[in-house]
Amino acid sequence: MTTEWPLREQELPPVLPPLMPRPPGQTADRGQTADRGPAGAAEGSTSPDSVHVVQRHLDNVIPALESLRSQAHHLAAWGEELARRLLRGQRLLAAGNGGSAAEAQHLTAELVGRFDGERVPFSAISLHAETSAVTAIANDYGFEELFARQVRAHGRSGDVLMLLSTSGKSPNLLRAVETAARLNITTWALTGPAPNPLASCCDEAVTIQALSANAQEGHLIALHAVCRAFDAEVGRRGQGGPFPGSRP
Repeated sequence: MTTEWPLREQELPPVLPPLMPRPPGQTADRGQTADRGPAGAAEGSTSPDSVHVVQRHLDNVIPALESLRSQAHHLAAWGEELARRLLRGQRLLAAGNGGSAAEAQHLTAELVGRFDGERVPFSAISLHAETSAVTAIANDYGFEELFARQVRAHGRSGDVLMLLSTSGKSPNLLRAVETAARLNITTWALTGPAPNPLASCCDEAVTIQALSANAQEGHLIALHAVCRAFDAEVGRRGQGGPFPGSRP
């Protein structure tokens, strides 16, 4: 039998030398005193170039938001249609690559969990989220078949497949659209600037005319807008109320 002896903290070798406390107001790099702003950051330690690029990035969010505002009717229609279908027992399949995968998974989490108010859960699956299936399919059939094969497995007539991409050029998403069309699955694209192949081949698309990073930020705003319309439609139909005994 092996006896395990607990290590005491004082017996552990130091990983980093202990930090010496700095006098108040002294910067870490030059040891000089600097005026501090309202957030406590040393103003003199920030490069003007860094501030400029951050301001430019924030300015570039505005075109993404304006692009979405011009398509508010489209986003509302998506939310309402998605509510009608999921209330009938159909489901949402969603997919993307990289940051777009995270956005797609954000949407499915809002539907299976909840957005604002308490309501019943709805069926929504992120096709990139099951690592064993993803790696097996990519290994055996190639990365281009990653989503198409899962659409064949999970998709049913009347379901919705939502695909997210800032470029709109990902081959695995385009192949998924082809498969969905053969199964009578409705395809929606949320992309960056148009024209692009994904927006062109899907049944419907919302395209954001902005730089890639800002378009991707706009995707989250778009998804939340869809969720608001979704919950409003579910509430109007009175079919998605809370479970008995659930918290308000």
